[in-house]
This record gives sequence, C-alpha cells and structure tokens, in this order.
Amino acid sequence: YYLSKAKQVEKEYYVQVEGAIATDTLHRLAAGHVGISLGRGKVHMTQPCRVERLPDVEPLLPPRSRPVHSLIRKKLDGSIVLTPTSWLSITLVEGKNRQVRKMTAAVGHPTLRLVRVRVGDVSLGDLLPGELR
Repeated sequence: YYLSKAKQVEKEYYVQVEGAIATDTLHRLAAGHVGISLGRGKVHMTQPCRVERLPDVEPLLPPRSRPVHSLIRKKLDGSIVLTPTSWLSITLVEGKNRQVRKMTAAVGHPTLRLVRVRVGDVSLGDLLPGELR
C-alpha cells in the first residue's frame, strides 16, 4: 500500500553527509533536477523534495554497528583530524534505487549514514533495530 506508484507517499530520511554542506547546495537538492545514474546509461532527474539541515546535535538514533572510518584522517605528524559532517532531513515522494545516496554524492557530499525515519504517517519514533510495533 505505502509504496504503490499510484500513491505519492512521503518518505523521510535522516542523512549524515561528509563535509559542512552550504545553503545553496541544500537549495540545489530541494529544487530537484539532480541527475542520478540508474545504470545502463540511464540518468534520472530527481523531483523537487524537502531538504532541511538538522541542528548541530546528532539525532537520537541507535548506535552504528561499525564506526565510519572515512571520518578519521591521520596527518603526517601523527595527529588525528575528524572530518566535519552535516545532518540533513530529506523527504521524497519518489524512491529510486539508492536515490538519497546518489543525490548527495552528485552535489559533492557522500552519504555516511542513512536512516529512514518516516513513511507516510508511520514514523520510526523510539523503535530500535529489530523491534516491532
């Protein structure tokens, strides 16, 4: 029911991307027309969507099973530098394969973590991985 093509159901994702994302990049994502590859030489231009920068505090999500190693960089002097990240909320009505990951990569900010938090009126809330409601 929720994923039927006849129904335009919103899907909301919390997305952690690499780097500090600029406001004009948020507008570019929201406006749509970001070209993403569908394979076999096909390119899909995305529809407009809702994109918001989340506050600087990481959203309350279950812990990752593995750390994001690409965030940790070792300098020549041995010191460790953490790459800055940004958290976004992206709400779509279309759902192409790996669309959110491809959209953020196309604007220069690869996705590090992706969590679907809502489909239509059904939200994740405080549900943990493996739990049912």
